Amino acid sequence: MTLLMTSSLPVEAVSAEKTPFIGVRFQKLGKLYHFRTGNYDVELNDPVIVETRRGRQLGTVATFLEPDQVIRRRSVRPIERPATPRELVLQQIWETKNLDALITCRELGHRLNVQDVKFIKSEYSFDGSWLTISYATEQRKMNLSELRRQLSRKLQSRVELQLIGPRDVAKILGGYGACGGPRCCSTFLTEFSPVSIKMAKEQGISLSPNEITGMCGRLRCCLVYEYEQYVEAKKKLPRLKKKIGTPYGEGRVVDVRVLRDSVLVQLNDGEYQEVFRHELEPLAELQALKEKSAQGCTKHEGGGCDCGAKK
Repeated sequence: MTLLMTSSLPVEAVSAEKTPFIGVRFQKLGKLYHFRTGNYDVELNDPVIVETRRGRQLGTVATFLEPDQVIRRRSVRPIERPATPRELVLQQIWETKNLDALITCRELGHRLNVQDVKFIKSEYSFDGSWLTISYATEQRKMNLSELRRQLSRKLQSRVELQLIGPRDVAKILGGYGACGGPRCCSTFLTEFSPVSIKMAKEQGISLSPNEITGMCGRLRCCLVYEYEQYVEAKKKLPRLKKKIGTPYGEGRVVDVRVLRDSVLVQLNDGEYQEVFRHELEPLAELQALKEKSAQGCTKHEGGGCDCGAKK
């Protein structure tokens, strides 16, 4: 991927008018970082130079932000300036050296007997002054200071070794998911949402690890997609084991079929019937109304009722 082809970058919803706040991405599916436009007039997909904790970086304007979307507006830094064509070409040149840097890192790691570490990706900054190498390991207290020192000396660049998680590894490596399609994290997800077992339970998905875990070994990101719709739909359907009325007689709910907007009911005679929501009769609610109406008028004590409750 090259920054000259910025039309392939994901674009957020854009406000009708430009605002002094913009969202900048440094990678195609990277996180969105907030900056001010400063004294420059920028457009969507414009490459800009910004100052970060890793020094000067080249990013792309992904969206314009409303002021209320920006947290701590006073501390948001302005962009340094728009990127020049020379800097775009310079970045492409350094991108061709990413693979060589990764190979060098792996060779040095093997020479230094660095074990239980997988070096996944290396990425130079646009001017080659900073090199970030992403790695994964189960050992959180891994000392890689000697490796970083030798890499910096050999590659003549400031080196940062960044620990990433299993989901980030899957995002970088790409490939196909259990559904047979390209992994969501490698195609359109820019951030990972929290995923829990509860989401699988609400959707009636088997809790077998083969069913709910992705190639990264973590819960599948797609469990989030329809979770809210299932929760809303279930609010309109009776819960399991609840006694309800149907056109076929009274029975108890034995299964909730959210996508069909129906429930499976076991009737009193033992038969099973699928009943859609518009056919259901809430027996508990009807019984409560019947008991309330039998109590008579509660607004006019001692007689004199004219609201019709006693009739």
